[in-house]
Amino acid sequence: MHEKDMSSAQEKKTSLDLDVDDGDLSSTSTNSIDSIADIQSIHQTLSRNAGLEEHEKSLAQIHTVNTNMTTDPAYEVDFDEEGENPKDWSMAKKGMVIGFMSYSTLVVVMYSTSYTSGIPGMMDTFAIGNETLIVLGITTYLAGLALGSILLAPLSEMYGRRIVYLIAVFMFTVLIIPCALANSLASILVVRFFGAIAGSAMISNAPGTVSDIVSDDYRALAFSIWSLGPMNGPVIGPLVGGFVFQYMGWRWTNWVVMIGSGVSFFMVLIVQETYAPAILRAKSAKKRKETGDDRWISRYDDKKMFWPLLRENLYRPMSMAVREPICIFWNVYIALVYGVMYLCFVSYPIVFSELRGWSPGITGLAYTGIGIGGIITICCEPLIRKMINAHKPDPETGKPPPESMISIVCIAAVAVPVGELIFAWTCTPDVHWIASIISGIPFGAGNCAVFIYASNYLVHSYGIYAASALAGNAVLRSAMGGALPLAGPKMYATLGPHWSGTMLAIIEFAMIPIPLVFYRYGHKIRERSGLIRQMREDQEKLDNKKKKAAERQERLKAREEERVDEKKEYDV
Repeated sequence: MHEKDMSSAQEKKTSLDLDVDDGDLSSTSTNSIDSIADIQSIHQTLSRNAGLEEHEKSLAQIHTVNTNMTTDPAYEVDFDEEGENPKDWSMAKKGMVIGFMSYSTLVVVMYSTSYTSGIPGMMDTFAIGNETLIVLGITTYLAGLALGSILLAPLSEMYGRRIVYLIAVFMFTVLIIPCALANSLASILVVRFFGAIAGSAMISNAPGTVSDIVSDDYRALAFSIWSLGPMNGPVIGPLVGGFVFQYMGWRWTNWVVMIGSGVSFFMVLIVQETYAPAILRAKSAKKRKETGDDRWISRYDDKKMFWPLLRENLYRPMSMAVREPICIFWNVYIALVYGVMYLCFVSYPIVFSELRGWSPGITGLAYTGIGIGGIITICCEPLIRKMINAHKPDPETGKPPPESMISIVCIAAVAVPVGELIFAWTCTPDVHWIASIISGIPFGAGNCAVFIYASNYLVHSYGIYAASALAGNAVLRSAMGGALPLAGPKMYATLGPHWSGTMLAIIEFAMIPIPLVFYRYGHKIRERSGLIRQMREDQEKLDNKKKKAAERQERLKAREEERVDEKKEYDV
């Protein structure tokens, strides 16, 4: 009887302690809810070339504790079977998934530029003499990619990546048919816009899939392999489209992409779900259905509603794009580089087909220089990583600071205009054609490095807000990439090939100070950013909460050991 009373008293004491601790936890949830609400957003975006950082994972873990403290931990599902966690898949399976994602993204990007190969055919078919009107097909496609990336990104958080891929790739494939059968330019422009919205699922979510299945140690390598597709898609488009148009007509430039997209659909059909929250939510739902017990839960069951999530995805990127100095300058710089690259897909046919008299198929081969440059950058990833890691570590994180990424961008910022300038003065028939193609190598290498490592800088600078920073960048980048090519035909006709390219090179040279200034003073600019400062303060609060939680666990463990010792003494 005495033992029972003693045990009851001890339980009451423990219960009181737990009540106090629960109050602490409630405070944690209330004070940091705004910051926590953004964690899931980091899984989106394109050009994401990095996944969650270590401090963001700790945020997610704290969120897990808060969400489930009112439930029975014994009924929380987790990855407990071999192969259930995508990060535990075999190397061969991971390689297959990365390859499928790379190919599928390539098809979507390839469709944006293969269109340019069929421009002469469409002008004849629709009796249009103004080439600028036909070039609008590029503009509407890139606008669709920008809008779709923001609209479809939240869906993979709520329903998983696989179902979004299946529906989006199927719709993308089907919407190619009206373009191939179109009897007017207007129908092509409209359908390409909606097709791009569907295809944007690969742009926004494929990087997240890669991040889902690889560990931190291999993430950079995995993203470099995946980048082979999206970075070379713009080059492969006119290369394939040129020969297809020459021998089969402009309508077949659509049919070929549709065949490639059909293959992509079967690829995503094979790939299992990789998004951990979606897997665990499905597992807990299955448990509840099989057992009839509603206590089975997962730590991700409290998901955001679609409209609040969509509103957040639309508002914050635009807000950051006009208020954050880092976003303002980098958005302008990356958009300009991206726009000039897409202008090349209009200028190359002018230079090689009209001035040199090459056939459409051979003109497509002229893009190989740009493609080789991009491949060189991707293959040099281990060397670039050493250059980045050679920088002095940040005292707070123990890792190279975000500005270490800009060291690569500084080199690329010089390579891009140098390649453009060489092309400008070697593109006419009086100079051997090999010089123009070789000029594409530094141009392509620089472009690839700017997109990858400038995006990484935004990711490392903004942490849990990285998805919003990249989304805003994607919108402006796509807008510039769609608008600048419209000026291509008129510009080359007015200024000529030499001075058109020179003008673009001068503008790119004038933008070089942006990466140089950020490399030297980026850490000070980040310190003055209100959003980054708020993020740092939230992180400090959550670190303190995490520390208190660990101390509570230690106290509870000590009390439990004390209770066991007292029981043993009583028994003796």
